[in-house]
Amino acid sequence: MPRRHIRVTGAPEAPLRAALTALRTELDVPESFPPAVQAEAERAAKAPAVPPLDATDIPFFTIDPPTSTDLDQAMHLSRRPDGGFRVRYAIADVAAFVVPGGMLDKETHRRVTTLYFPDEKTPLHPPVLSEDAASLLPDRTRPAALWTIDLDADGRTVAVDVHRALVRSRSKLDYEGVQRQLDAGTAEEPLALLKDIGEARERLEVERGGISLNVPEQEIVEDGNGDADRGRDRDEDRGEDRGEDRDEGARTYSLTYRAPLPAEGWNAQISLLTGMAAAELMLTHGTGVLRTLPAAPDGAVGRLRRTAQALHIDWPHHVSYAALIRSLDPHRPHHAAFLQECTTLLRGAGYTIFRDGNLPPLTTHAAVAAPYAHCTAPLRRLVDRYASEICLAVVAEQPTPDWVLAALDTLPKEMTEGGRRAGAVERGCVDIVEAALLKGRVGEVFEGWVVDVEDHKPTVGSVQLESPAVVARIESDGDGDGAPLPLGERLRVRLTRAELGVAGVRFAPA
Repeated sequence: MPRRHIRVTGAPEAPLRAALTALRTELDVPESFPPAVQAEAERAAKAPAVPPLDATDIPFFTIDPPTSTDLDQAMHLSRRPDGGFRVRYAIADVAAFVVPGGMLDKETHRRVTTLYFPDEKTPLHPPVLSEDAASLLPDRTRPAALWTIDLDADGRTVAVDVHRALVRSRSKLDYEGVQRQLDAGTAEEPLALLKDIGEARERLEVERGGISLNVPEQEIVEDGNGDADRGRDRDEDRGEDRGEDRDEGARTYSLTYRAPLPAEGWNAQISLLTGMAAAELMLTHGTGVLRTLPAAPDGAVGRLRRTAQALHIDWPHHVSYAALIRSLDPHRPHHAAFLQECTTLLRGAGYTIFRDGNLPPLTTHAAVAAPYAHCTAPLRRLVDRYASEICLAVVAEQPTPDWVLAALDTLPKEMTEGGRRAGAVERGCVDIVEAALLKGRVGEVFEGWVVDVEDHKPTVGSVQLESPAVVARIESDGDGDGAPLPLGERLRVRLTRAELGVAGVRFAPA
């Protein structure tokens, strides 16, 4: 079934924490860092490699969730005299702290990526680096890979440069605050240009046939003693619903689907721009690692068309998939369900290496509709450190470091395994949190919509409840004689299982 980004605000209650701890054990998630690794990180935090260039006069800013402290990127945007734009994008220089072949380096290859749970995260690097010495926190001087990308008035790339430099962020901004400033017209030019550049890049995305899926984020808020304790308010048109743990004295939760803000999309365009620039540098150089995705097979698109029809979404044959996606409103339940289904077309993404000018058959990412590389999140993703090093070497007209070349052949497999574990974490967390939300309500009847039916077993699928905003598995063949589920139709369903520690909740037609 479709999966969602999910987060819990507030401190989870003991049963939820216990279930998440069991999930970490089941998936063999790394625990604390070994003492030797921690010691190496602490030494590195005190004495990183310092680049000769000082760019601390540039007033960078970051845009992240309010509580984030592992800040990979900082930006500064300006206008060029010819009417175009200049994007300065500073990326945390993890290689300034990690010694190739050292204990810390080996540990990052074991972890591969930061894993996010509702109650905590399992970081790729020790927090002394990822949340302090290497993080682009405000008013701290930090080593960075500084990208300078010049764009014309239409947002097209005209020049690219990247080199090591010391940078200093001035402000830590969050998406909602940025959106308010942009909507009110009170943002200063370096921030106001985020909208201008972001919209220009979105227009180019449309032109080349790229796709950005605005999939809603699922947020579960622990209420404590009620709405007065909620961390943030949500308008009803944002899809807010309520669910309660009915056990006497237990805590209550609220569930909402939060559609991404426009500012989040514009911010993502800056990252995409940099990833595309990195890919082009590596392709020109003849050595690199790309993030690739083949075009979706006709059968997958055909299935998606049937799903659109069942969800009463008009998809004329002359309208492309990309054009349809851009017409959808993630605030509408049917559109949100369809956007979740669209993520199935992203399956098959992987990492492709090449060297010595021998380019691979596939160099593009189908959703980006261009060559693309992961290089903007090195604090949280292993491969980005290597892509950054290759690009720095290309611009400096120096050979790719030997330690980078030595790791290239195994990187795709490591990243695939890390991605598989991250996916299992996400699925397990959704199952556990939804079970916590619905615990004590087994036997109750809910109103919902059937949003997915298995091709080869039409008695099994997914149902999206109207309240609370849950998407879960439904089975109509409990007695062996169930009828096919009515894809896209309204259906009253009964909760048959919701137990912490058991994978997911289950429904049956009522």
